[in-house]
Amino acid sequence: MATLRELKGRIGSVASSEKITGAMKMISSAKMHKAEQALKRLLPFRNQIELIISNLLSADTEFYSPLLESRDVKRVSVVVFGSDDGLCGAYNVNIFKLLLQHISDYRSKYGADVEVTVYPVGSKMAKAVAKIVGPGLNMEIQPGVDSKTGGDGVKMFVEHLQAQFLDGATDKVDVLYMGFKSVSRQRPRFEQLLPVVQETFTDNGVSEQSHPYLFEPDANTIFQSVLPMFLMAVMQDVFTENRASEQAARVMAMQSANDNAKKLLEQLQLEYNKLRQQSITTELLDILGGQIR
Repeated sequence: MATLRELKGRIGSVASSEKITGAMKMISSAKMHKAEQALKRLLPFRNQIELIISNLLSADTEFYSPLLESRDVKRVSVVVFGSDDGLCGAYNVNIFKLLLQHISDYRSKYGADVEVTVYPVGSKMAKAVAKIVGPGLNMEIQPGVDSKTGGDGVKMFVEHLQAQFLDGATDKVDVLYMGFKSVSRQRPRFEQLLPVVQETFTDNGVSEQSHPYLFEPDANTIFQSVLPMFLMAVMQDVFTENRASEQAARVMAMQSANDNAKKLLEQLQLEYNKLRQQSITTELLDILGGQIR
């Protein structure tokens, strides 16, 4: 049976843990709101790019870009987003399970000999992917790219993926990440980045906002210039959503840890009070027994 001193030590330790988890929750919440605001600032730019492309597609002109080229898939690249830090619950585990599922889908759809290259973003995801590397499954870590990468790093990463696609080193590029809805709702998303599909600009309602324009120098030249900007906007959105989702998962994990610490603290406090009362009662009985004698 624990002594009063031992219980007091446990209570102090749990109380400290409660304060720490509470502070970490507040920090993660602030970071999440910062990423959420960044998403709102990025949205108008992406919408405008999509609107320009939609207007171009609605023009009576033939368009061509190597980024639209669809070919037989023998090599697939998938960019999977995770975190660099821990304490975010099952965030990385859930994404990794989806990655395994999509790798299996690739082999079912394109054949068992399809070559898959995984680009993990975040050290936690890189460690997980490293364990499954084998025949037909490669891992490539892009220097300077992690879950906290900013604009310049994202641009370099997108340019690298474009170059791989244009050079024929890969026939398809997909991204897998956790989409941000709210602090309690994050949903996995799997999107095709390359080749760019025109349905992206017709299925999302952007084409309904299109208006006739005069294009100078010509629509096709503008289209080839704007398409890489669209890829950059998409990837910047993905990086930002990943940061927001990671912090939201950490907020929920810290909230759960904080709740558990409170429950444990209440239980220990109750046990301490009972043991203390028992000790006082024993001392009183000893005193009374001595007086009677």
